Amino acid sequence: MTCNLLIVDDSPILRRAMAKVAHLAGISEDNIHMASNGREALEVLESIWVDLILLDLHMPVMDGEAFLRERATLAHARDIPVAIVSTESNQDRLNRLHELGAVDRLAKPFEPEDLCALIRKRLGVTP
Repeated sequence: MTCNLLIVDDSPILRRAMAKVAHLAGISEDNIHMASNGREALEVLESIWVDLILLDLHMPVMDGEAFLRERATLAHARDIPVAIVSTESNQDRLNRLHELGAVDRLAKPFEPEDLCALIRKRLGVTP
């Protein structure tokens, strides 16, 4: 099965680390796409189909919550599962994010095995 993954994080180091884990989870490197903020992520969604989004919240230009609000207005993107990968711990905000379509949350810092398991669960990728 071919799955497209979008990693949205302002840290190039974390984007590369998450991409490595995604590759270990069974996603082809050619199917891993990256954006450094929500605005760039929306541009990616205009050009390719994505099966899962890994989303940081604290980013410049457009943060993760603003991205989720904008994504909800896009018919072609509103049903794409989003997993929050962030240091955010405010339960009220996390509840709002869930209402905006976030289906999972992984706290930073995370163990690579936990990210791998999340990706496999959401995409149905087998090891």
